[in-house]
Amino acid sequence: MVNVDEFQKASKENMDNAMKQIGVISKGVQAIAVEVADYSKKSFEQSTATVEKLFGVKTLDKAIELQSEYVKSAYEGYVAELTKVGEMYVDLAKELYKPYEGAFAKFQAK
Repeated sequence: MVNVDEFQKASKENMDNAMKQIGVISKGVQAIAVEVADYSKKSFEQSTATVEKLFGVKTLDKAIELQSEYVKSAYEGYVAELTKVGEMYVDLAKELYKPYEGAFAKFQAK
């Protein structure tokens, strides 16, 4: 039988854990948002620079070469960014799971 003190202690611990989790989520989401915003800015600047270069091109061959380089670079940057943001989400999920590892281990041991 659980007494009132134990119940209150467990409730307080659960509330503390919930508040910590909210902080972890907030920091993680904020870091991801900053990363995506930085990538978007960088991508926009890269595309703007490419357009400016295209206006100065004198031959079709050079324009195609410049455009091909831009597409390749943009694709590689996009894939790298997706990988980085994906890793950030995985790290966030791991961080959120940490407080429950002990509880799950106790539950599985029974």
